[in-house]
Amino acid sequence: MSDRIALVTGATNGVGRVVAERLGRDGWLVLAHGRDPARGAHVVSDIEAGGGRARFYPADFASMSGVRSLAEAIARDHARLHLLINNAGVGTGPRGAGREASKDGLELRFAVNYLAPFLLTRLLLPNLRAGARIVNVTSAGQQDLDFDDLQLERRYSGIDAYCRSNLALIMLTCDLADELEAQDVAVNALRPATYMDTFMVRESGATPISTVDEGADAIMSLAISPEMRGRTGEYFDGLRPARARPQAYDSRARERLRRASFEITSAP
Repeated sequence: MSDRIALVTGATNGVGRVVAERLGRDGWLVLAHGRDPARGAHVVSDIEAGGGRARFYPADFASMSGVRSLAEAIARDHARLHLLINNAGVGTGPRGAGREASKDGLELRFAVNYLAPFLLTRLLLPNLRAGARIVNVTSAGQQDLDFDDLQLERRYSGIDAYCRSNLALIMLTCDLADELEAQDVAVNALRPATYMDTFMVRESGATPISTVDEGADAIMSLAISPEMRGRTGEYFDGLRPARARPQAYDSRARERLRRASFEITSAP
C-alpha cells in the first residue's frame, strides 16, 4: 500500500479520525481534512507516531470557495488519488434551533453534507483513475427532497434538513456509480453504525449505541476490502447491503438534483 493515497474528509475527530489512523497503519499516505489546524496537527502526529504518513489540509465545507481551495491543493500536490472518503458533515443540531445558513447563504446541512462532497468529488475526478474508490458516509435518517424548497426556506427543521442531505448524498452515489463504472471507479455509500458515540450524536440529544470503531469497520470494508472489488452504486447499513429510500433510485429525481447541484456550485 506504500503508493496508495487516501483523502479522508472530517478526519480530525469521530469515525473519520479512526479511519484515517487505520489507513495510516496500513501504509496509505493519508490526506486528512478538517477545519481546525491544531486538531489536524494531532491527527498527523498520531499517524506518524504509528509509523504512517499523513498531511493535513484545512477547509471549511460551509464555504464553496473553501471546498474549491481544498481540491486545488490536493490536485496540486498529488496527481492521483486512490481513495476518497467523503465523511465530513454536520448533524441535526440542537433541538429547536432555527435555520442556519452557510457562508454562501445556503441551508447549512444541505451545503456541508451534500453540496461540499458533490463539488469536491467533481473537482477531483481527474485524479480518481481506474481502481479508485469513493465512499460516501451518510445515515439511515433519510427524507425525500422537495425540489420546490431545496433550501428549506418555507418550513425548517434541523432533522428534516439533515435527513434530506443524507438522501441527496446517496442519490449522488448512484449517479456517480453510473458515470464512472466504465472507468473502473467504484462509488458506494453507507450508514456506518447506529448512533455512534460522536459529538454529532450527543449534540442531537440522542444516546450513543455504537462505537466509532464499529463504524470504522464498515467504512474500511467499503474502502479497502478485496471483497468489495467490482461493486458500485450500492448503499450499506453497516456491513450489510441495504436499500435507501425509493427516491434515491428515481432517475428523474436524480436528474433534477444533478441539474440543481451543478447550477448552485458551478462544478465542472
